[in-house]
Amino acid sequence: MSRLRRLRAVALIPALLSASFASLASVDEANAKEDRETIVRNDRERVLATGYWIYNDLDAAYEQARQTGKPILVVLRCLPCEECVKLDDDLVESDPELKRLLDQYVRVRVVGTNGLDLNVFQYDTDQSFAVFMLNADKTVYGRFGTRSHRTEWLGDVSLEGMAAALRESLKLHQAYPANRESLAGKTGAPLEFASPEKYPTLTDRPDHLDYSGQVTKSCIHCHQIGEARRDYYWQKGQSIPEEVLHPYPHPKSIGLVLDARFPARVKSVAKDSAAAKAGFQAGDDLLSIHSQPLVSMADVQWALNQVPAEGAQVEIQTKRGDQTRAVTLSLPDGWRRWDDPSWRVSSWMMRRIAGGGMRLLPLDESERQKLDLRSPMALRVANVGKYGLHATAHKAGVRVDDILIEYDGQSDLIREADVFDHVNEKRRPGDRVQMKFLRNGRERTAEIPIQK
Repeated sequence: MSRLRRLRAVALIPALLSASFASLASVDEANAKEDRETIVRNDRERVLATGYWIYNDLDAAYEQARQTGKPILVVLRCLPCEECVKLDDDLVESDPELKRLLDQYVRVRVVGTNGLDLNVFQYDTDQSFAVFMLNADKTVYGRFGTRSHRTEWLGDVSLEGMAAALRESLKLHQAYPANRESLAGKTGAPLEFASPEKYPTLTDRPDHLDYSGQVTKSCIHCHQIGEARRDYYWQKGQSIPEEVLHPYPHPKSIGLVLDARFPARVKSVAKDSAAAKAGFQAGDDLLSIHSQPLVSMADVQWALNQVPAEGAQVEIQTKRGDQTRAVTLSLPDGWRRWDDPSWRVSSWMMRRIAGGGMRLLPLDESERQKLDLRSPMALRVANVGKYGLHATAHKAGVRVDDILIEYDGQSDLIREADVFDHVNEKRRPGDRVQMKFLRNGRERTAEIPIQK
């Protein structure tokens, strides 16, 4: 059994393609405290010194792919990102299986999204690590990189899963262009703007990283794309489209727990979920969704992300044992809200807009019983900001451990995300909302404005 199969440490994946395969995790404590500017510049020097990766130059990658006939591997990785930097020394370089797969690609590393073609590179921008496998003509073979928690990747990615995605994408490349039609859906419709710096809130950034000046200040991070998209609608006085506010639903939200070691194998199915009602079972392999071949869990998320918020019948080709079968997954109106977005960076924007800087967590049943709460709504204030617009709730008198039992006349908003959805649908900047809290058994009220 190869070292790759023995080492399944999920947290290692986000950094597996770090410069010259050298682990940033192994740097000593002093170097780990380097400022952002130094980290970014040193990363570039390391990558360029090895010559194994093309650095921040997609045009060069396309040209090399055209000349060699190889597929392209694009790694989008935020720097510095402590959650991404967890690779042991020379793990990837020493594993012949993964190294052999990487050698079959034109490899390019992208550490800033400035100038990124958003008509091609569409992905969950709340990630800080995303991988694309594609053709020189920009046809996408597949995506890799998923998470359902801000700092934990357990259950979402693995070294084996990365290798599987690379192998499956190589097969798609070998079959290209005969399979072009089945891959068409892996490229989405154009977004509001063709590249990040064209969004109104990002127009002060250049279309490339400025290494001649302060490079970190010039960088557009992945999460800023999602924020800019939401802000684009909100600043115009419009509701944020649900597909933008609730992006890239995780398979777990429909009841599918996938095994991160395989392209798309069902590990378990949640009872009474949409997946259970469709007839999925543990061990099923998902082969395609709406005819799109799947190479990873991220591909499953991509396909789900194309399903409108109003719901749809999703056609999925599966394999159980030796039998291939078609499964129809029924998703109703509002299905995107099944996913919990609280881990996402995007929640910080909505906490400012809707909550004046509050971070809200639902009470568990034992806490409710202890407080003898009968209100359906019971959200504990886990944190309240002290600075800028995030201090609005604090200035209105809200304190940590207050329990929100009513918001804008609504007492059925069970999750923090329900508060966000209510404001997005019913309120606009400048409106004011009343809130009711419990503090030490006494009811209190506060009023805050809905913010831009």
